Amino acid sequence: MIGVVLTGHGGFEKLQYRKDLNIPSPGPDEVLIRVAAAGINNTDINTRIGWYSKGVETGTGEETSNASATRTDDDSTWSGKPLEFPRIQGADCCGRIVAVGDNISTQRIGERVLVRNMLRSYVDYRPYECWTFGSECDGAFAQYAKAPARETYKIDCDLSDTDLASVPCAWSTAENMLHRAGVKDKENVVITGASGGVGAAAIQLAKRRGAHVVAIGSADKADQLLALGADRVLARGSDLVKQVGKDVIDVVLDLVAGSTFPELLDVLKKGGRYAVAGAIAGPIVKLDVRTLYLKDLSFFGCTFQEDEVFTNLISYIERGEIRPRAGKVYPLDEIVTAQQHFNSKSTCGKLVLSIP
Repeated sequence: MIGVVLTGHGGFEKLQYRKDLNIPSPGPDEVLIRVAAAGINNTDINTRIGWYSKGVETGTGEETSNASATRTDDDSTWSGKPLEFPRIQGADCCGRIVAVGDNISTQRIGERVLVRNMLRSYVDYRPYECWTFGSECDGAFAQYAKAPARETYKIDCDLSDTDLASVPCAWSTAENMLHRAGVKDKENVVITGASGGVGAAAIQLAKRRGAHVVAIGSADKADQLLALGADRVLARGSDLVKQVGKDVIDVVLDLVAGSTFPELLDVLKKGGRYAVAGAIAGPIVKLDVRTLYLKDLSFFGCTFQEDEVFTNLISYIERGEIRPRAGKVYPLDEIVTAQQHFNSKSTCGKLVLSIP
């Protein structure tokens, strides 16, 4: 089969487009999927360069074409364990089931499906443990992929394969942040990194819950963010406290971190909630612990996802409550160009690869 193989931590040269890969064989409780489209995510690049290592203290945008020089390879993945090479990446998978394992009904063959990107089957559903599709196991950057049947979801809607391929990682990350922080109707929510895939999804999902959304993103994408449903857009780098005011926000959904982190806590009300699932501006922040305890704030680190997060997303799509859209589509053999485009942050929303 055709696919892209990651051969080690490093730059784009570590991505090899191949036409001689073996088609995977599904295990007893797995299905084999003919992949139609796969999304591009920060995690693909972060894993390639080893950014998850605690030895790296810079933002994700500073080192994208080379391996992070300060990384240690034994903690360079989501799970904090060494990555096994070669690896087929790709956390987002949309396609159709073409074969099933011995324990799975053949009636599932032909289903159009999405794969949950945070897999729990391989860790026996232990709390706060998971494998990431395309990291701890092979993913969707190939013509075929296998996945646990119970975490491969049939979806019935009129969206294209490329639009659906924008969903698993970005939209589940955003929904998980809203779920963990308990965002409710009429609450005031600030979303950082709002012009990226997760941020754009978070705007739409927060509006679905009836929240009032202040989106922080690129100034040149303000109209697009308003079109997604944001009630107010602030340009990245704005004085947040001056623009919004102190102690007025119920929930912050943060994908950026970095030097502006203290401002995010300043705008939160007493009893406010801070949820984080990214650190594109840098993982090391300045925290005044007095702000944390004197304001009775709650912090939520958001990686692990309860089962209902992904099943809820499927139901939102099937009921037409959200309509994910791919920002731009590239063929699989142009994955390097697609990742370079992704790094430029010039497109609002997700970039997707079409699989031949």
